[in-house]
Amino acid sequence: MEEFHSDIVACYLYVITRHGYPPPAEDTPEHLNEYRELGFRSVELEGIREAHLEEMHALRGQIREKAEALGLQIPVFCAVLPGLSSPDEKEREASLQLFEMGCETAESLGAGMILDNAPLPPWQFPQGIPVTRHYDEKVLAAATIPADLDWSAYMEGLVETFRTVCDMAARRRLTYQLHPCYGALVNSTDAFLLFAGAVKRDNLRFNLDTANQFFMKDNLYLSLIRLDGLVDYIHLSDNGGHRVEHLAAGNGKIGWDRFFETLDRTGYSGRFGIDVGGAESGVGDLDGAYRSTAAWLTEKWYGRRK
Repeated sequence: MEEFHSDIVACYLYVITRHGYPPPAEDTPEHLNEYRELGFRSVELEGIREAHLEEMHALRGQIREKAEALGLQIPVFCAVLPGLSSPDEKEREASLQLFEMGCETAESLGAGMILDNAPLPPWQFPQGIPVTRHYDEKVLAAATIPADLDWSAYMEGLVETFRTVCDMAARRRLTYQLHPCYGALVNSTDAFLLFAGAVKRDNLRFNLDTANQFFMKDNLYLSLIRLDGLVDYIHLSDNGGHRVEHLAAGNGKIGWDRFFETLDRTGYSGRFGIDVGGAESGVGDLDGAYRSTAAWLTEKWYGRRK
C-alpha cells in the first residue's frame, strides 16, 4: 500500500460522502480504518452541530487510541456551529459553549487546528437553518434578513464573538481556520482580510478552498499572494467553474501549474487537505479519486521538493 506524506490530510468529506451528513459518530473508529486503507497518515475529523459534536467529544479518547494504533495523525478538527453567527445573543452564547467543547476535542485528538465554515449572514430560513453542507441558490433564495436587524450592532457582536472564539482556540494552542463557502459572510479573500482586520487575532487563519474559490471567481493565485502568512491549510479539489463541486485533481479547470508556482513564490509550508466528493460532485470512484489526487499532489509538490 502506498503511504502518502503526513502533510497530505484526508478530509472529512470522504466520510460524509460514504456515510451521510452527519455520519454516525460511533462509527468513527471504522472510518479511521477506511482512511488508513487508502494510504493516508493524516486525517480531518468533524463534530457537526450540537448532537454530533457532543458524541465526538464523548468518544475522543477512544478515537485517539484507535488513531494511534493505526499510526494516524489528526491535525485538524472541525466544529461546525452555524449558531456562532446568529443575531440571537443566547444562541451565540450556546454555540460558544459548544465551541469550547470542540476545542477540548481537538486538543485531545492532538490537533493543531480547529476549523469551521465562515460565518453566515443573519439569514432567516422558513424552517430554521437547513442541515446542509452548502447553501445553494435555491436555499438562499428562500432566506430573508430580519426586518428589525441593526446591521452595525450585529457586526459589532459578530466580531466580538469571533474574538472570543479565537481566544478559546489560542488557550489550547490551536489556530482557528475559517472555511470559505458560497453564501457565507466571509466567502472570499477580500471578505476575510476585512474580517480579520476587525477581529485582530494572530491565530485566525483562512482555510483556502481551491474548488469553492474557483467557483466564486476569487483568483487563487492573487489570494495566495495577498494571504501570505495567513494560510497554513489548503482544501484541495478541482472545479469546473460553473457550480459548487469538489472533483479529483485534473477533472476540472483550475490552472494547477500556476497554482503551485505561486505556492513556491510565497514559500508555502503548510498542509493540504484532499477534499473530494459530496453529493454535488458526482464522483463515482471515491477511493480512486482520493488516492489519485494524493498521488498527483505528491508528484506536483512533494516529489519535486526533495
